[in-house]
Amino acid sequence: MVVPYTHEPFTDFTVEENRKEMEAALKLVSGELGKEYPLIIGGERVMTDDKFVSENPANHKEVVGYVSKATREHAEKAHRIADETFETWKKWKVESRANVLFRASAMIRRRKHEFSAYLVYEAGKPWKEADADTAEAIDFLEYYARQILRLKDGMPINSRDIEDNQFRYIPLGVGVTISPWNFAFAIMAGTVVGPMVAGNTILLKPASTTPVIAYKFMEVLEEAGMPAGVVNYIPGSGSEIGDFLVDHPRTRFVNFTGSRDVGVRIYERAAKVQEGQKWLKRVIAEMGGKDTIVVDKDSDLELAAEAIVMSAFGFSGQKCSACSRAVIHEDVYDEVLERSVEKTKELTVGATFNDNSNFMGPVNDKAAFDKVMKYVEIGKEEGRLMTGGEGDASEGYFVQPTIVADVDPKARLMQEEIFGPVVAFTKAKDFDHALEIANNTDYGLTGAVISNNRARLEQAREDFHVGNLYFNRGCTAAIVGYQPFGGFNMSGTDSKAGGPDYLLHFLQPKTVTDQF
Repeated sequence: MVVPYTHEPFTDFTVEENRKEMEAALKLVSGELGKEYPLIIGGERVMTDDKFVSENPANHKEVVGYVSKATREHAEKAHRIADETFETWKKWKVESRANVLFRASAMIRRRKHEFSAYLVYEAGKPWKEADADTAEAIDFLEYYARQILRLKDGMPINSRDIEDNQFRYIPLGVGVTISPWNFAFAIMAGTVVGPMVAGNTILLKPASTTPVIAYKFMEVLEEAGMPAGVVNYIPGSGSEIGDFLVDHPRTRFVNFTGSRDVGVRIYERAAKVQEGQKWLKRVIAEMGGKDTIVVDKDSDLELAAEAIVMSAFGFSGQKCSACSRAVIHEDVYDEVLERSVEKTKELTVGATFNDNSNFMGPVNDKAAFDKVMKYVEIGKEEGRLMTGGEGDASEGYFVQPTIVADVDPKARLMQEEIFGPVVAFTKAKDFDHALEIANNTDYGLTGAVISNNRARLEQAREDFHVGNLYFNRGCTAAIVGYQPFGGFNMSGTDSKAGGPDYLLHFLQPKTVTDQF
């Protein structure tokens, strides 16, 4: 019997020993920069001439790695091998599949700072954010391994005296994991090992800006005992292999995390039954958010300002759960806005691979930088720029944390996902009005309410329509097994990653009756 699950603790970098260990890991990884990485198809390494260039977003002249791009021919070969491997992998004892995850988790834990260092270089994460990303990856492995052990014998059902009825779960087949760049380790790992430990085989298409950390994870899975062909590593462009993998008649499910536009496209394409296809494909999608913190007039205003600033600007606002809307009761609006601006001006922005003092690092790449700066200009037209608004892409893609006040609830800044360090403030005349504004977007991922009034919190519990709702804290930092994560409406299929029913997305129930 495995020990009960608890989440991986975060590292305190104010402790000198921890700081020195992280510095050593950064030095180790710096010596690995610029290497070439192949595809992994059925355990075979395949180098291609066409490669992704993974850059350090804090210093875009520094190359983290050159990663081979898969063609459709590679994708087809990987699909065929995954299909063949499924026939043996699905018959492995559940305990043996879980043990691959337990061993991989232990290996990552022993190299925790090394993986975090890759996230600092490849994703531009501050140390704290990188450490949390690595810890969450460990959590997904530990949690899903235990979840499949809970499900392995199925569920009890009734039998009559003339029969024995059994209800158990079996895996689906070959799945495609399309993972994002913002949680380049945690979400990538979780969306691979969840369906994998359930007995499916996977084609992993990692984000094009963060493929090196995914390759390092593949090495761990192999060393932990995963058979060749169970997970196949095929980075590639969406135009070359993305639609091909989604459309493939032997694809059984698509596990996607990314933008709304891409998620909707996948959902549409997967719904079409291709020639030779014998099933309806499942799509598990997490597609972002436009997340709101509501501040009631009867609340701790210092807590409110802290929650807004930390939720809006942690990892440069590049979280689908980030606070990009602050809806404040008009009676306390000016005070919360003023204190939030003061706290924001205290934040520092800069490279994190050589300095742990900066709260914020860069945004992901040039495209992200240009998008954020476009919305800053929109914000200047739609509201009152209180702080920030500057960007510098000369060395890295740095954007100052930005607050725009007095924004209309239906303005673009309040409705469209920016995915950067920009938060819009708007007034509400009362609590009912605040909830009305909070619910006026197409999204429904996370939200928070700051209030000392229990009746209003209970009203929000029922009426604030988001998948993850937090009271008297920020709207980010869900922990696997503690706050299962996933949203409503255009935020996705509410698959609740890190939750007790997540693995059911990758299983199908089978009833067997043995009549006597």
